[in-house]
Amino acid sequence: MIHRYPSIFEFFAIPTHPSPFNATKPYNQLCVRLTPAAEALAAEESRLQSAISIKQAEKLQKLLMLASHRRLLLTKLVHLAPDLGLPPNFRSRLCNDHPDKFKIVETSYGRALELVSWDDQLAVAIPPRVVSRDLIVDRPLKFKRLQLRKGLNLKRRHEGFLIKFSELPDVCPYHTTMEEFSKESMEAEKRTCALVREVLGLTVEKRTLLDHLTHFRKEFGLPNKLKGLILRHPEVFYMSLKGVRHSVFLVEGFSEKGKLFERDDTSVIKDKLMHLVRESKRMRQERRKAAMNRNVAGVSNDASSSDGFHDVNGDEYDDGFENIFEDSDLEDFDVDSFEGIGVWGDRENMEFWAADVTFLSDHEAGGSLPEPW
Repeated sequence: MIHRYPSIFEFFAIPTHPSPFNATKPYNQLCVRLTPAAEALAAEESRLQSAISIKQAEKLQKLLMLASHRRLLLTKLVHLAPDLGLPPNFRSRLCNDHPDKFKIVETSYGRALELVSWDDQLAVAIPPRVVSRDLIVDRPLKFKRLQLRKGLNLKRRHEGFLIKFSELPDVCPYHTTMEEFSKESMEAEKRTCALVREVLGLTVEKRTLLDHLTHFRKEFGLPNKLKGLILRHPEVFYMSLKGVRHSVFLVEGFSEKGKLFERDDTSVIKDKLMHLVRESKRMRQERRKAAMNRNVAGVSNDASSSDGFHDVNGDEYDDGFENIFEDSDLEDFDVDSFEGIGVWGDRENMEFWAADVTFLSDHEAGGSLPEPW
């Protein structure tokens, strides 16, 4: 797997001190490290996590303010943490770095995060996005209309229900509880829609899995038929029914072309990482082409097809992760002859990307070192 991503990882060798077992010659140990591009990206992500720690703490504080008992189990928060943009170590670092906002307590169900202080400035619902209407004459509409996305056709009865639902006064989920309304009332449904909208608004990509929401059914007072409620309000939510696990999207967070209006800083880091992954794919394709040229020239290379396959027509295509553990490029790898990389700290005298290590068998036989890609 490491060898499949040369734009992210690179191999190098470090010598060990002489010992009675290798007194005749120094023994080199094969190691792996990040490439300069991946190392810079990791440092940028670390600086970003430190800069937005307060913003991430406010997200947790708002979630606790939405909970009925002002506490949430950490085992449930782990599922929602990646969607909120929280670091993997948020339980040990973020929860303990802000004792003025929340604290970790022991409950009969396990460790939970409990609210310490209430912030009135955070107890405000996310303002709705104003969509401009392209009207020829600027005057009130004769008939009431809903702002629906393109291509969405509703029955007249359903549209009438949504119009009547939109005329109800807004219910703030921070200052109300589900016990204040009847279970089957439209006010309770109004509060549930507002609460789910708040949770989706806190996520990085304005979406999450439906299972992540149902984990907090008891804490947030969500109804048992949450999926039906979300499907009943296409003007606020969009549910992807592909696959076994459904995803819920916040409609107002996306444009008509499906692009986010507000991109989170952590998503930028993710895009840069995906760029490096695509760069590795390009480098593997060049490696296969070079291996094919060597085969045509009469040079044998047993590992030329380790990164991909060829179809019956001779066209190449990326194999994803097929046979990833059958890669034989490093099986017969001799660390002592790994002279092209050098030792730790000698990165200035080497190429940015590591060369293909399959040439070592030819080099040992007396051949010359090929140039790195």
